[in-house]
Amino acid sequence: MLGSTVVTEPAQAASVLMVPLAPTVTAAQQVARFWLADGAANLKNATPYAVRTAVGGERLSTDIVPDGPPASIPPLEGPASPDGEPPTTSGKVFFIGSDLQPHWCTGTAVHSKYRNVVATAGHCLLDIEAPAGPLTKWVFVPGYSEGTTPFGLYVGKQGVVHYDFDDIRDHDRDLAFVNVYRGVVSSSPDSPDVLTDTGRLAENVGGQGVAFNQPLAPTVDVFGYPAGPEPDGSRPYTGETLERSTGSTFAMKVTGLPVDRPVGVDSPFTGEGSLGSSWLTQYTSDSRTGYLNGITISVSDTDGDSRYDTGVSPYFDGELFTVYRKASDYWTGVIA
Repeated sequence: MLGSTVVTEPAQAASVLMVPLAPTVTAAQQVARFWLADGAANLKNATPYAVRTAVGGERLSTDIVPDGPPASIPPLEGPASPDGEPPTTSGKVFFIGSDLQPHWCTGTAVHSKYRNVVATAGHCLLDIEAPAGPLTKWVFVPGYSEGTTPFGLYVGKQGVVHYDFDDIRDHDRDLAFVNVYRGVVSSSPDSPDVLTDTGRLAENVGGQGVAFNQPLAPTVDVFGYPAGPEPDGSRPYTGETLERSTGSTFAMKVTGLPVDRPVGVDSPFTGEGSLGSSWLTQYTSDSRTGYLNGITISVSDTDGDSRYDTGVSPYFDGELFTVYRKASDYWTGVIA
């Protein structure tokens, strides 16, 4: 049940794929310096990822049946801050796309054994535009706002996804958990290549809980960095600061995306930039924590008014719980 750690194995074993990103300290240092060089110019110049950002969608009145017993891991609170502040667990994941340009999605720090796991959309980790494996130079910047790295930059060491997402592009498995090294910052403007350690991710910002095989939530809070245009061409968001929306969830039928059991949420976020946004149940503003129970993989205009009104996520079932558990048990280390 939500609020307690569940150790029961899922009813079925998942096929888990480990995706190397920066497997050595030297490689991780090179990635960190790429993003932090020249006053973090590559972070500031990155553009929102625009792959599979919108689908056709229809809201359904049916329920989604879990594939096993419910499971949850409780959240880990982060540093104290004034009431009403957004969760420091949210941030941007940056990477190089198949166009060889820097891009970003949204990511979220989640509670894990070694305090080093980031959740995002699977296609913000794997390049689905070409059979080229992972998106390169993958990093996470929690609390990102207008070009800053307030808690440091965390280089991805490896990603963990369901095998079916890599093999057959099954978007019911479009979820990735990424193990990151301890954070770093440039030691000083005069020594940009010298990196200083900032500690483990969840010890610095906290970690959201995770929940699987749950009933559809009456409401969830969605946190992300939307930046793209509406179907009518307007741009209500800049992508520079973290946005929040609250809405009810429901089963969906979508077109243009290979997915059998999508979940929708009432949300006005546009697609570009909000890919990977966290859907948190039982979110409380005082602790700034809840349970991750969805992740934005696309958005939809379900009423045809040329404005996006729905975020789309895979249903978090027992197979995805096993993917999380694999990531939670992986240690990373220090690069500075």
